Amino acid sequence: MKYICDVCGWINDEEAGAPEQGIAPGTKFEDLPEDFVCPLCSVGKEFFSETES
Repeated sequence: MKYICDVCGWINDEEAGAPEQGIAPGTKFEDLPEDFVCPLCSVGKEFFSETES
């Protein structure tokens, strides 16, 4: 599953992870810490939506 930041468009791909952000490949979005913020615009998880792309 992929999640897109509704503010800036950064995509969190669960399969790929984001090693540069400390997110290991395979990490589920719901398993990210509650204080996770978008690495580009610093908004919280509540500003992310599931996406197909």
